[in-house]
Amino acid sequence: MPFPEQAALGIAGLDDILAGGLARSRVYLLEGSPGTGKTTIAMQFLMEGARAGEPVLYITLSETDVELRASAESHGWSLDGIDIYELVPPESLLDEQQQQSLLYSSDLELGETTKGIFDAIERTKPVRVVLDSLSEIRLLAQSSLRYRRQVLALKHYFAQHNITVLMLDDLTAEQHDKTVHSVAHGVIRLEELAPEYGADRRRLRVIKYRGRRFRGGFHDMAIHTGGVRVFPRLVSAEHRREFSREMLTSRSAELNALLGGGVERGSSILILGPAGTGKSLLTLTFVATAIARGEKAAMFVFDEELGLLIERAKGLGFDLQSMVDQDLLVLEQVDAAELTPGEFSERVRTCVEVHGARTVVVDSLNGYQAAMPGETALVLHMHELLQFLNRQGATTFLTVAQHGLVGDMRSPVDVTYLADTVVLLRYFEALGRVRRAISVVKKRTGAHEDTIREYRIDGRGVTLGEPLTNFQGVLRGVPTMVGDGPDLLEPGA
Repeated sequence: MPFPEQAALGIAGLDDILAGGLARSRVYLLEGSPGTGKTTIAMQFLMEGARAGEPVLYITLSETDVELRASAESHGWSLDGIDIYELVPPESLLDEQQQQSLLYSSDLELGETTKGIFDAIERTKPVRVVLDSLSEIRLLAQSSLRYRRQVLALKHYFAQHNITVLMLDDLTAEQHDKTVHSVAHGVIRLEELAPEYGADRRRLRVIKYRGRRFRGGFHDMAIHTGGVRVFPRLVSAEHRREFSREMLTSRSAELNALLGGGVERGSSILILGPAGTGKSLLTLTFVATAIARGEKAAMFVFDEELGLLIERAKGLGFDLQSMVDQDLLVLEQVDAAELTPGEFSERVRTCVEVHGARTVVVDSLNGYQAAMPGETALVLHMHELLQFLNRQGATTFLTVAQHGLVGDMRSPVDVTYLADTVVLLRYFEALGRVRRAISVVKKRTGAHEDTIREYRIDGRGVTLGEPLTNFQGVLRGVPTMVGDGPDLLEPGA
């Protein structure tokens, strides 16, 4: 039967990075330190071929048949339809009394190994082959010249038989040998990183792929029960959608006035303020309004336990659980110590493209930053994520908790230049009470009020007062009265 031009690996994210999979009848190198996921990817590659009715062969020089099947069972897989050829050393090498080191040279060992590989292929006539691993062949070859010649011989043999080959290398040689890099049609490297705290991070990079455009750079990956998942690096320019840039309003007339009529669809809004000023509550106001319009929304919560958030929101007039039950809201708890930035981007993308969310909340960037290796990487990730959401017509709300409560405050990361609108929340003291103030300091998509308004959080949600025209120094936290009387909200009003 004719097979597709490309051999898919059966891993959606990796096939996307490789523009569909591996070109057939070529030799590829999958390299990485032990434990990075090479064997798991190799199994998925062969299982994908077996599902398509292709004869496939796993040649193992390092693991036993029993170990491979046990590894497959841990993922809930069956290796039925996959031929496994376990290449074991000659019996004479296992019997100390029969060892003849002067006569049984490495040449004979290498020759027997190669002959065993050829015999297995002649017997099964596979279309896909995994060779695990090159480290054993490198040890038998003993020199770079003989190793290169052996790899070339294998390559020509596989090409004559129109076999797509995935060779695994565990990088255990003392000096990293680039021999196979020049011989292979494509090279994929797997890496494992160990942060100071949290789960290990895995990523991959396509180093080489002859004659084919591929998605370069590092891509996050994870090994779960069920196999390897790869999260392609998000490139916002590849995702565009036509939509109407209408003005979206909240249920608060005063807040709409402060925002110059509302926020524009397909824009991003950054809400800055110290802890407790109501950043999350302000985003809930827009989530509830979006759902009331008949749209779907998504919230990604880094800092607060979901049960507590649901209870707190219910006391303020927002029934989040009901929204979730009606499939109107995707509410996800994000553990920054366990989730890679690539996987987070994939979750957001799924909510928008699959579930149809038109309002997205990330609460907060402080938690998101904890998942990042550094501030520079955070800004680059956020830039691509915000551009993607904007081009999909999703309105995005981001919160950042600033250090300090009053006076001069600092943000852990400055992303104000990325957001289209920046809303600033502040505490201030007046007439013996701690009060809250809100202002809009930036809006790209139109005019906005340049005033500062007091607001209050109660059982009705957020209530805004009139502009504070009789005070100055509100944003510093200790204002002075300059008018005839205070324009403040009365307690309980």
